[in-house]
Amino acid sequence: MGWWQINADTLARGRFVISPLAETTAALKTLHHATAAHPGERTWLDTHLPAYRRRLTADPVTALLIHAALGPTWNATFLTPAPGDDATFDQELARVRATPPDAARTDLGPSLQGPLPTALDRDDLPERAAGLLRWVWIHTVHPTWPHRRRVIEADIVARTAHLGHGGWAAAVGDLRPGMRWLGGDRLQITTHDHPPRHLTGDQLMFVPVTPHRTWLAWDDTHRRSAVVYPCSATLTTARQTPAAASLAALLGPVRAAVLTLLDTPKSTTQLVALTGHGLGSVGRHLKVLLDAHLVQRRRAGRSVLYYRTGTGDALVQAQEHP
Repeated sequence: MGWWQINADTLARGRFVISPLAETTAALKTLHHATAAHPGERTWLDTHLPAYRRRLTADPVTALLIHAALGPTWNATFLTPAPGDDATFDQELARVRATPPDAARTDLGPSLQGPLPTALDRDDLPERAAGLLRWVWIHTVHPTWPHRRRVIEADIVARTAHLGHGGWAAAVGDLRPGMRWLGGDRLQITTHDHPPRHLTGDQLMFVPVTPHRTWLAWDDTHRRSAVVYPCSATLTTARQTPAAASLAALLGPVRAAVLTLLDTPKSTTQLVALTGHGLGSVGRHLKVLLDAHLVQRRRAGRSVLYYRTGTGDALVQAQEHP
């Protein structure tokens, strides 16, 4: 198994970070593997996969590069840098583009698990990788980035609440398969057999993305290490379950959407992310639903979670299955 040694100072400075490049890389991984974690992701994949495949068919060198860089168990490090502080997509992408050619070729070794193909023994690999990432950003991520960002922010709010209630073990224990605290200052990061990393003095970051993808990233020059992990499934899939038309006619579309989303407990911040409506609007609809005894609320750490009552469940189910 692989684990990271994290001292108290590093852990105390750990934080959650939003990374447009990580979101784009997660989208690239989904396109590359052509697999979806839920129906909403399948719809997105069906929409964008044909154009992605045409893009690679027209550029066989980049197609070979991405196949090599996104290996079966490891990514080429230069393609997935640890994010910086509040960096824009262009600022993050510039780091990929600035990778020395020799470093890019060396990084492909672990992901390929074999020798470098002759066709990739060239100096423009970072530029080609950056070009494909920009294409994925422009065509598949940027149009929905405001919603994606709200979902990411909602996940961070929920994780921060867990952190305040149960410490880092509660906040990050289920971020990715095989990740758990081993005791003391050791965090198991993967079940694969990788050498341990000692993060004393590093910036430790946790980076949520909406596609169901996860990987590890680090930047030894700037002493940054990151865990990229998928947002909660209740956030990324809930928007794909619209309220029944009859329920929307009865309660109004926004109120019906809020009630439908509360099949599992959610905070107002999460509901704002999922509905796209402002905090004041969501709060007013929640008050009406509370007064009608269709939802209840409870405190979890520093957050207040809302959930449907039995009456609310019966109302939603009656409209979905008349």
